[in-house]
Amino acid sequence: MVTGNYTVYGIPNCNSVQKARAWLEEQGIPYEFHDYKKKGITKTKLTAWCKELGWENVINKKGTTWRDLDEATKASVNSQARAVQIMMEHNSIIKRPIIEKDGKFIVMRFDEEQYRQIFL
Repeated sequence: MVTGNYTVYGIPNCNSVQKARAWLEEQGIPYEFHDYKKKGITKTKLTAWCKELGWENVINKKGTTWRDLDEATKASVNSQARAVQIMMEHNSIIKRPIIEKDGKFIVMRFDEEQYRQIFL
């Protein structure tokens, strides 16, 4: 089993976050939960994720939050800087969960097979 300090970033009512947290708990893998709604997210953290993953992969354009934005705002999201700004303003638009180990990104979203390969 992989050891380290894990942080799960997300919002508590998200189905993917709930599945990921339940899976980690079933495997006995300790983690800290970072709730965007309560703790927010820093520009530094979002920028680091965007540099590693590409801002297009961090912003969730399939969710309700994105769909609820007006067309002008959606059209303005055409750079990493603008994507980070929108994600800071609307943290529900960040794909989730994002899991880090010792402060470094390891996985985004929930996929049980991928989790087995990473954590077990």
